[in-house]
Amino acid sequence: MKFILGTKQYMTQIFDEEGRVHPATVLAAGPVTVTQRKEMEKDGYEAVQVAFKEGTEKHVAKPQQGHLKDLGLFRVIREFRIPKSAGEVTFSRGDVIDVTVFEKGDRVTVSSISKGKGFQGVVKRHGFAGGPRTHGQKHTERAPGSIGSTGPQRVFKGQKMAGRMGGERVTVKNLQVISVDAEKNQLIVRGAVPGRRGTLVEVRGK
Repeated sequence: MKFILGTKQYMTQIFDEEGRVHPATVLAAGPVTVTQRKEMEKDGYEAVQVAFKEGTEKHVAKPQQGHLKDLGLFRVIREFRIPKSAGEVTFSRGDVIDVTVFEKGDRVTVSSISKGKGFQGVVKRHGFAGGPRTHGQKHTERAPGSIGSTGPQRVFKGQKMAGRMGGERVTVKNLQVISVDAEKNQLIVRGAVPGRRGTLVEVRGK
C-alpha cells in the first residue's frame, strides 16, 4: 500500500526516451509522519493517519496539539483507508513516509479540490449547446431553455441548471509516475491534476 500527501506545484512537459512529449504535473510530495494507526478492533475500520506541512503553535488547534504530542506541529492531518486486499500493513506511530515509496512507472490515483469558478451558466457548467444564433432569436443564445414538464408543474430534483461551479473534490485515476526526486521531494505524474498551485493533493498507489 502506497500513499503520500503533497501540494500541486506546476504543469510542464516531459520528453521520453523515444522523443515523445507528455504533459506532466509536478507535485511537492511529503514527507509525512504517521500520527495514528486505526484498527478494526478499536476504531471499527483500518486506516493510517498521517500529518503533513509543519506548522506553528498559532496555526494548530489545541486538540490537534494534544493529539500530536511529541511528534511536532503539523497543519494538515489526513487518513488513508487500508483495503482488505492490502494485506498486512506495518506502519506505526512516528514512522516517516517520503516520496521514495513510489517508483517510476507506478499507477496512482490523485485527489484534490478543483479550482473554484464561481456562479456559471449551463453552457459552461454542463456543456449545454445553447439556442440558435439566427432565425430571429435575440437574448437566448446561452439560455437553458425549458426546465420542467407541464404536468407536475415543478422542477425535478437534480435538474441541470446554472449555479456555483468548481471547488469540489475531484479524483483522477490511473495517472502514471514519470519521475521521483528524493532530494527535492518531487513527484512528477503524467497528465493533469485538479486544483490551483499550492492545492493539497492526496496520492494513492497500489
